[in-house]
Amino acid sequence: MKTLLFSLSLLTCLSIAAGCSSESPAPPAAESPVAAAIDGARYLLDSEPDRSAGVIAVRESASDGDDIVITGRIGGSANPWINGRAAFSIVDHSLTACSDIPGDECEKPWDYCCQTDKLPTSTALVKFVDDDGNPLAVDSRELLAVKELQTVVVRGKAKRDDAGNLTVLASQVFVRPEATSNE
Repeated sequence: MKTLLFSLSLLTCLSIAAGCSSESPAPPAAESPVAAAIDGARYLLDSEPDRSAGVIAVRESASDGDDIVITGRIGGSANPWINGRAAFSIVDHSLTACSDIPGDECEKPWDYCCQTDKLPTSTALVKFVDDDGNPLAVDSRELLAVKELQTVVVRGKAKRDDAGNLTVLASQVFVRPEATSNE
């Protein structure tokens, strides 16, 4: 009898606990205090800048310190973001994301896994910086409301490393509307 009562009591407690935990969904993640302190609107353009070039063209022509306007899609790896920083990688439009291949059911189409051989010469790192050239310590998804595979047109300065990789020290970005992202 004691075992039965104990089992019923345990079952009742578990039912109550399960009911409480599933009554209300977890609250949405709040904007980080750092993101709230930085005005993302300052970095967002209302219209697309003229004379932008794709990632491959800019990689081939830009020298360290050049003012550039570059166009690409957010992606290039399973995680194109630098967590805690306003930075992400972009890919040239000549590459095909897995989601653009009919029938492909890739879980992370922004990683361009079907074209990994072309990625090293078709990507650039975009890093938003403050007036002193320091990277902004806020996630770009919070600051700019961007996501994987969106097309962005970024204005900034080219920064080259010894291996020829391109980083854009970004000052502004135009996010193309979703309907025209594949153009």
